[in-house]
Amino acid sequence: MARLTLNTFVTLDGVMQAPGGTTEDTSGGFECGGWQVPFGDEDMGNFITEVFDRSGAFLLGRRTYEIFAGYWPRVTDPEDPVAGRLNTLPKHVVSTTLTDPEWENTTVISGDVPAEVARLKERTAEGELQIHGSGTLARSLLAHDLIDEINLYIHPVYLGSGRRLFEEGGQPTAFELTGARTTGSGIAIHTYRLAGRARFGDYDLPEA
Repeated sequence: MARLTLNTFVTLDGVMQAPGGTTEDTSGGFECGGWQVPFGDEDMGNFITEVFDRSGAFLLGRRTYEIFAGYWPRVTDPEDPVAGRLNTLPKHVVSTTLTDPEWENTTVISGDVPAEVARLKERTAEGELQIHGSGTLARSLLAHDLIDEINLYIHPVYLGSGRRLFEEGGQPTAFELTGARTTGSGIAIHTYRLAGRARFGDYDLPEA
């Protein structure tokens, strides 16, 4: 069974919306798109290559799928570590409205998403099943304990607005830090493994 991993760029205040371009996603009046671009460096590129080298299939939300489908098919170099995988490996997009995806090797998931994703993990025989971005999808799968590992690319910038990966109302969940590195531009890349429900307690007061 494949691991389901989530890979997400976030700001210091947890915003994940439109990291890659000023017009990538302006929904909700968001005006800070492209915040990731000034921090992209060789160290981050090397880590992303490592991530994509482990991929066996991709699971994307509709918005992220459309952003990717508008860009990566135009990158035709088979040696490109990202395009080479995205353009050839199976892609699964969660949508209730998309019926005829044009990107090669794409299938649509539109029914019971948690059940379909659980079956997809079972069917993916080699490599990781990877989510990139896709915040709404990621939150729904976290609520069902279906995501096994998260790679958070924490960028040294605060925006104050925009859609966040972790929003109010989520299931309190604990994670184990399994890896950490920092890029030359200051991106802190943390890898977390799901560790069950969050626990709570109190510090003992010193005796009088």
